[in-house]
Amino acid sequence: MRRSRLLATGKQRRGPLRRDRPRAVRETGVAGTGPLRLGLLQLQFEPLLIESKAAATVVLMLDSPEEEVLAKACDAIYKFASKGDENKVTLLGLGAVERLYKLISHEDPVVRRNAMMVFGIMASNHDVKKLLRELDVTSSLLSHLVPEEDVVIHEFATLCLAHMAVEYTAKVQIFEQGGLEPLINLLGSPDPDVTKNSVECIYLLVQEFSDLHAEALAVLANCLEDVHTMQLIQQTGGLKKLLSFVGVSAVPDIQKNAAKAIAKAAYDSENRKILNEEDVENCLINLLEIDDDEVKVAASQAISAMCENLASKRAFGLQGIPQLVQLLSSEDEEVKEAAVIALANLTTASPSNASAVADAEGIEPLVKTLNAERHGAIANAATVLTNMAMQEPLRLSIQSHGVMSVLTEPLRSASSQVQSRAALTVAAFGCDANARSELRNAGGLGPLVELLHSKNKEVRRNACWAVMVCASDELTAVELCRLGALDILEEINLSTGRRNNFSEAALERLLDNNLSQKYSQMGYLSSSNVITDGFYDYGKIKPGMKFLSLEELSMQELTDRRAIIFINAKPQEDVLSVEEKPQHLSYEQTTSSPFATRKSSREKVRKGKGKKEEEKMKEVVEIMSEVQDEINLADAQWQPPPDFVLMNYINDASKTILPLTTTREQVVALAQFVADKMGGAIERDKLHDFSWELHISEIEFELKSNIVPIGKVKKGTFCHRALLFKVIADRLGIGCSLVRGEYNRAWNEVKLVDDSPQGVSGLLLPPQEYIVDLMFVPGFLMKQESAEADQYKYI
Repeated sequence: MRRSRLLATGKQRRGPLRRDRPRAVRETGVAGTGPLRLGLLQLQFEPLLIESKAAATVVLMLDSPEEEVLAKACDAIYKFASKGDENKVTLLGLGAVERLYKLISHEDPVVRRNAMMVFGIMASNHDVKKLLRELDVTSSLLSHLVPEEDVVIHEFATLCLAHMAVEYTAKVQIFEQGGLEPLINLLGSPDPDVTKNSVECIYLLVQEFSDLHAEALAVLANCLEDVHTMQLIQQTGGLKKLLSFVGVSAVPDIQKNAAKAIAKAAYDSENRKILNEEDVENCLINLLEIDDDEVKVAASQAISAMCENLASKRAFGLQGIPQLVQLLSSEDEEVKEAAVIALANLTTASPSNASAVADAEGIEPLVKTLNAERHGAIANAATVLTNMAMQEPLRLSIQSHGVMSVLTEPLRSASSQVQSRAALTVAAFGCDANARSELRNAGGLGPLVELLHSKNKEVRRNACWAVMVCASDELTAVELCRLGALDILEEINLSTGRRNNFSEAALERLLDNNLSQKYSQMGYLSSSNVITDGFYDYGKIKPGMKFLSLEELSMQELTDRRAIIFINAKPQEDVLSVEEKPQHLSYEQTTSSPFATRKSSREKVRKGKGKKEEEKMKEVVEIMSEVQDEINLADAQWQPPPDFVLMNYINDASKTILPLTTTREQVVALAQFVADKMGGAIERDKLHDFSWELHISEIEFELKSNIVPIGKVKKGTFCHRALLFKVIADRLGIGCSLVRGEYNRAWNEVKLVDDSPQGVSGLLLPPQEYIVDLMFVPGFLMKQESAEADQYKYI
């Protein structure tokens, strides 16, 4: 049927229509990109076969005065151009387009038709289209869309117009030259290719009917980036007109492009001033209310850019923050991200804007945004929360929403930006003990420690900062050390390239709040390192050796290693007092209990006072049993047993030593007190006869543990006496340091002010450092540089 129709219309699919000619002529043609064959030309004398292997030769034949030559040249070029863009570019370079342009209006219908076919297929090439626009071929093409013209010419003329109508300038030419009407008329053509090409061309043309303001704004955006152009536009009233037009327009594309234009311009400080003078803030705030996600994104981005101007930041804070907070609940992730970036810029260095976010009920959606899909949204939500945390009331309010638990996942993010911001937020909230406890219980310390390994300088720095802040209490510091933070920080601080101020501070803070490990690793505690309950002397740890917790050590079998001396003098109200202990419970039974009693049970004990002694003792036994059952069922943290003897030491020392008037007297008295509890003074030449090792071993065997409470030690050497001195001195407020030496040596250093020289009154002398003798002449004070001090430490 299709073939019959083509024959009826005279249309041929395999090439342009040819005049009647001999079979030999009809069978010649072009194969691939090989030679271009023109067939037999009937010249004046006899038929002549012309064959050319060069496209340039055939293009030159387009200048021939012979119609037969022109038709066949167009035929050959058509087939050559059909093979691909490379051939079209070749023909363009040879000047074929200009010659063909003349031939599409040739008086001979065959030449005209063949030339139009070449035009139609060559117009698909971008460079050819550019030349066609320069030649202004649209008027000539439109002139061939009349009904009496050949259908093949209709097909390829509309094809050429459809290719050209893709570009804006060609659309204008077609419209201005009245091309829409003949194209519409051709919709009734019986040829489907003509109809298809006409519909496609019309479709492209009617898009000109869209509002040009959007495109104009896109152009204006580029102009506004230049300060001088911006000033000129403002002086001519164009900027005010732009903003007012955006305010009344209901076209989303216009509003979006206007916001983008403002954002581009706002990257320059001078432009921001100009925009602020024109009250651009109100325009952008209004755009946040538009029910179009792209407009909201563009407006939020423009607000972010304008925030660099302080006046604009204040203006947005007064009006725009509630709208931006609402956008945090958008289902569109891009909208959410753009809004939270704007809030991050608004709240940076602006406490009033941070408060405004809280007033707009932004805390909950911000915390939820920490679980957003886009990394930019998560990172900037963390920034806003960090900015708000600078104000304690806001920090506490945010913390009540469980922010530290939520931050655990961002700390594990694959994005370095998210990691860095999340660590910074942890540092902002980690100053609160409850927040640290929440992060610890949520498992957030592990991923935080992992960030110390980061190769990203900012991530590593912020992670060090967060570790420094979180190491402010002993429980968190011990957990951080258990997770390897101490080893990583030591490694970082050995590297000049990776070390930073926070890494050094973090290491120091970590050790200061984990004194057991600090003393084991560094062999030194300063006067500011106050020993508290739970401290234990693990001994000097070797490099690379794992530092075990007291709980882990308590699970080990008895070995021949040195005893671990621990400190646990709970306040009187926190444990059963010695007087309240049942008579049938031995000291060892009370001190070997691995758990401390609970407050509820202690309340029962206090309420039981005043009852008969027998009833009281019976109730105590029952309560202790209840406590044990409770702990077995609950997920309680292991605690060392109380040391009642140490508690008595501290109470007795406070009664006898604190009333003394000078620090020197207190130091001497405390030294004598400690020596008395640890076996008294030892003569130097009989030190080897002081069998303290056997005594300690007996205690370990008695307790069936390597862990020994210091109150059990009745024969102590240098390390035991120095530790007890430090423990009691810290409780009494006497400043002293604890230093570990070799071969179980240890000593205490104190700073004392000497009396003024004889005959000189009112002279304030600098304090001198002394080592306190606890072994040979308890209470004797040796100056650091003295021979006695050297002998005490090393001999």
